[in-house]
Amino acid sequence: MAEEVINKVNEYRKSKGVTQEDLASAVGVSRQTIIAIEKGNYTPSVYLALKIAYYFKQPVEKLFKI
Repeated sequence: MAEEVINKVNEYRKSKGVTQEDLASAVGVSRQTIIAIEKGNYTPSVYLALKIAYYFKQPVEKLFKI
């Protein structure tokens, strides 16, 4: 049974006033990838999850939970 990953990327992004395009550029992915992550349609790799957490200066556990 696949576990669902719950993420708060959208919440953190909006609270910091960051666009999807800005976040995508900062972590090296497309805006479509950020959209898919925020909608829960795509689970990022550990590396990408760590890059997003580093961008927001938060532990990865605050952004992604199972």
